[in-house]
Amino acid sequence: MSAGHHHDHAHGHGHTANKKVLAVSFFIIAGYMLVEIVGGLATGSLALLSDAGHMLSDALSVGLSLLAFKLGEKAVNSSQTFGYKRAEILFALFNGLTLLAIAVFVVIEAVERLDNPPAVAGAGMLAVGAVGLAVNLFVARYMHSRGSVHENINMKSAYLHVLGDLLGSLGAVAAALLLMFFDWRWADPVISVLIALLIANSGASVLRHTLHILMQGAPPHIDQAALVAEIRAVPQVLGVHDLHIWTLTSSRHLLSAHLVLDGALTVREAQVVVRTVEELARGKGIGHITLQTDAQDHTHGDHLYCQTEDADNGHSRHH
Repeated sequence: MSAGHHHDHAHGHGHTANKKVLAVSFFIIAGYMLVEIVGGLATGSLALLSDAGHMLSDALSVGLSLLAFKLGEKAVNSSQTFGYKRAEILFALFNGLTLLAIAVFVVIEAVERLDNPPAVAGAGMLAVGAVGLAVNLFVARYMHSRGSVHENINMKSAYLHVLGDLLGSLGAVAAALLLMFFDWRWADPVISVLIALLIANSGASVLRHTLHILMQGAPPHIDQAALVAEIRAVPQVLGVHDLHIWTLTSSRHLLSAHLVLDGALTVREAQVVVRTVEELARGKGIGHITLQTDAQDHTHGDHLYCQTEDADNGHSRHH
């Protein structure tokens, strides 16, 4: 019969606001990262250097998110029919790998320091760590109040990175206090390991999320069973098959499906049914929807998902 298609191109005010928040946050984080590197080298504190490594990953994450927003604005063309919006996912994958690399480096350095803890300037370490804590508190509050950290997954990821770095700064302050009051030299490398585990957890989370998207996985927050049930409950929809739901970017979800309709419907009546199903999908946060309508027959059976088996093994193909 016919095919229905809906594609949401809107960016809106939130998109511009998010870019501004990311730009301001990037310059603040990157600026203080340099201060922590100098402070860590001057005081001999691994905790400060590991926290600077975490801030480097934060700056990288925020900067790449900002670049992804800019690339996503480039127009589609014949070779990039979705534009460059998926650059965000590739950058996030790179960021996740960088986080893990930093964590491994910090753990190796901390283990070496545990055998022979070096002298650390506790007062200088405390001063730099305290200022770093204040910087992270400011950036976290700024991102929460000005950015869409609850609506945009990309923004939420950057926000969570800043919260993680805030904990890293707390660790550096704690290590400095333990060193100053108890002369516990081991506190600096031990707390550095804890910060490294925090970094590694962030990296692993980013990798899991990006690999799921790159493998065309379904958005975890969408209840597919509930959506299919709602579609099947639409009047004149006799069945659904070859359903695909996947993610293009962290906040852009797509759906394609075949709807089995009564063959007696007119084209106009079929279009009304398609628009109803599109509204259901949009209600689940899906912005790009492609629906094909078929007259009732028995060639597709009950295959909800498109299955392709190896024909050489004597199996059939369903599309």
